Amino acid sequence: MLKHENKQYKKVVLAYSGGLDTSTIVPWLKENYGCEVICFVADVGQEREDLEGIEQKAIQSGASKCVIKDLREEFVRDYVFETMKTGALYEGTYLLGTAVARPVIAKAMVEVALAEGADAVSHGATGKGNDQVRFESAVAALAPNLDVIAPWRLWDLQSREELLAYLNERNIPCKATLKKIYSRDANVLHISTEGGELEHTWNAASENVWVWTVSPEKAPDTPETFELTIKDGIVTELNGEALSPFKMLDTLNTIGARNGVGRIDITENRLVGMKSRGCYETPGGTIIYHALRAIEQLVLDKTTREFREKLAVDFASLVYDGRWFTRLREILQAAADELAHDVNGKVVVKLYKGNVSIIQKDSPNSLFNFDFVTFGADEVYNQGDAEGFIRIYSLPARIRAVNKNKK
Repeated sequence: MLKHENKQYKKVVLAYSGGLDTSTIVPWLKENYGCEVICFVADVGQEREDLEGIEQKAIQSGASKCVIKDLREEFVRDYVFETMKTGALYEGTYLLGTAVARPVIAKAMVEVALAEGADAVSHGATGKGNDQVRFESAVAALAPNLDVIAPWRLWDLQSREELLAYLNERNIPCKATLKKIYSRDANVLHISTEGGELEHTWNAASENVWVWTVSPEKAPDTPETFELTIKDGIVTELNGEALSPFKMLDTLNTIGARNGVGRIDITENRLVGMKSRGCYETPGGTIIYHALRAIEQLVLDKTTREFREKLAVDFASLVYDGRWFTRLREILQAAADELAHDVNGKVVVKLYKGNVSIIQKDSPNSLFNFDFVTFGADEVYNQGDAEGFIRIYSLPARIRAVNKNKK
């Protein structure tokens, strides 16, 4: 739970990125709580330069140590791919790149805090966003004995200028400048960009917004095709080569990005009530999403697919709202796992100037039966049977019409 700044702590573990906010939080925690600060860094597949020299940065900011955890495989295997099974899209478009990373980061942060004997954890999320809810809900579920310190809800620092001045007064080095235009979050699933011209919804996103994918207009003029193998709702092979979850997503990111795949520009509803605009680049995830849905078209009957689509909406809200470590998530995940047992097969994907097309698909569990659907002669389907079906199917409408005529 949140404590006031006048409480003293012995040891606090901070979710640390090396940016301006968390670099400022390190000395602020020490000064306001009289505590030792241990920085925790999660490697979830962000750019390698984001991690370069980060341990030294943490120590220079005043941390006693910096713990870096490689969560890349766990993140993709246990969070990204499990979410992909459900078909989750927040508000119909967002593949949850930021939201789905928060539980694996929070879980690892809690593990470090417990191992280090800390009595609190801290984060750099603001009081306006979703991440404060995601981090703190995870801590509540995993280690309710730990206090949570959220400096942005407590301190009187209000701007980048004030944060930079705070560090300068303490001779703490920081490469951040006042020229930062965008706020970005990156991991192996996506890169999100907010701020700058995006704060006005009438402004079109400039090419400066997009840092990962090429513009569809500048993508190759020749389509790129490849084959994916899917087992139990998980993409396991690329052109017949087995790849680990992280390696699969990382490779598909490279392929998708060079073909301009995975860009969206949306205005979404935050959990805290306000709307925000974000541009998201999710090249590999977009490819996987389409591949899984293509196999589902073959193997899920009408009502089962409708159920999966409802599950997707519920799961997307659950992940976005920071409820990963809940009983409901386990229940929905179990349903998605059961559905995924039939999602096996192969697809051929074609990428062309930002578009993803599944041009071939096959599954050993396919319900597509040529003998039944052929337009030619067949011996398995009596078309006359449809007459009785239609009479029963339309019976409520028929009764309503009869009653109306009587009146």
